[in-house]
Amino acid sequence: MVKIISRQYAGEANVYDIGVAQDHNFIIENGLIASNCFNKSHSTAYGYVTYQTAYLKANYPLEYMAALLTANSGDTDKVQKYLNNCMSMGIQIEAPDVNRSGLDFTPAEQKILFGFSAVRNVGQNAIAALLQAREEGGEFTSLADFCDRLDLHSVNRRTLESLISCGAFDKIEPNRHQLIKDLELVYDWAQSRAKDKASGQGNIFDLLGGGTTSTKTTKTSNAFDAPKAKPVLDFPPQEKLRMEKELLGFYVSDHPLKSIKQSSSVLAPINLSQLGEQKDDAMLCVVVMLNNVKKVVTKKGDPMAILQIEDLTASSESVVFPKTYERISSLLEVDARLIIWGKVDRKDDQTQLIVEDAEPIETVQMVMVELTPQQAGTMEEQHRLRTILKEQSGDKDKAKVPVIGIIQLGNRREIVRFGRQFWVQDSRSAVQSLQSARFPAHVKHLVQPQTN
Repeated sequence: MVKIISRQYAGEANVYDIGVAQDHNFIIENGLIASNCFNKSHSTAYGYVTYQTAYLKANYPLEYMAALLTANSGDTDKVQKYLNNCMSMGIQIEAPDVNRSGLDFTPAEQKILFGFSAVRNVGQNAIAALLQAREEGGEFTSLADFCDRLDLHSVNRRTLESLISCGAFDKIEPNRHQLIKDLELVYDWAQSRAKDKASGQGNIFDLLGGGTTSTKTTKTSNAFDAPKAKPVLDFPPQEKLRMEKELLGFYVSDHPLKSIKQSSSVLAPINLSQLGEQKDDAMLCVVVMLNNVKKVVTKKGDPMAILQIEDLTASSESVVFPKTYERISSLLEVDARLIIWGKVDRKDDQTQLIVEDAEPIETVQMVMVELTPQQAGTMEEQHRLRTILKEQSGDKDKAKVPVIGIIQLGNRREIVRFGRQFWVQDSRSAVQSLQSARFPAHVKHLVQPQTN
């Protein structure tokens, strides 16, 4: 949507605010864009481009976002931002598909597919060979069919492993581990067939087809004589996600934090994409994954760490100083899912988080207190509740269990996050005290324990 608002001032030129979905914001005043000091011709051009992009985004959102992702494919932070925008717009992002993807991000069936150029270890020659074989012979029906129809001088074993591991063959065979095992046999088989074809030889199926290598003949051959490894179980979900992140730079089929998105938003309403909007030294908590842990030694010889963290919206940097590092160093492992408490800090043009505490999300508990509108609006009841929580807090450094209030208002519920000064040490003891004082309460885990 484009909003053009004219405000007339006495003796001044019109002022127009032209904004497009948070991506472009211009103020034209006295023939200039105030923030950039552009002249009127530039302002007009930018305004027209803004209108065009807004029209495309509003009427062709799938194609627009695919083009935007392709244009910014070299900027990981921007791609992460636009992937998050796609999620909020209801556009699903899928891993590359050998039968549907193109070179770049591809709109298909109300979804956007990753392009082959985004896959690590897949070069331009391999992509060209893949697209040509698909155009000439139609969709691939199996891994053997794929290897048999492509020039293996352009598509090596490492390229195929990357395509399998990122999910490009999932529509053909969802068991990626099975395909990796099959590849060890199929690749050699396909090379042998290629040599036979090059020397004028062929197996019986080629001869029955008149010596041709039509799609039909190839598929028949694959069905009868392509080798296959013994059945194996698929990789665990976390391992599949790890390989996707390694090869594509992003989690695509799922995200390790997605399953706790709703529950974590109650405890940590601020996400990393909003970090730059927070005030300096603001204390907040975020639920993140560790992408990288760089251990550093200070001039005094004390160990500390610089972390690369990410959530569902963005990635950022955080710093763990020596005193905190001594306490939480055992938790700082790559791919660990943590809830981090820290202070906002600005360094040059970058916003980072100074970590003060951390805890694995599997161990995070919350005390949920149910309040009636009468209790929430009565000073005496509020004082009683605060007194109980203060008694349960004890030593501030040991009080790590957050307290969340739930107020039932007709058909909806209001969530109240109590400040850290009201957090408690022992969740069960706090619940018992609250229940004894006629405040219904229970313990809620951020990640629900798995039952056998």
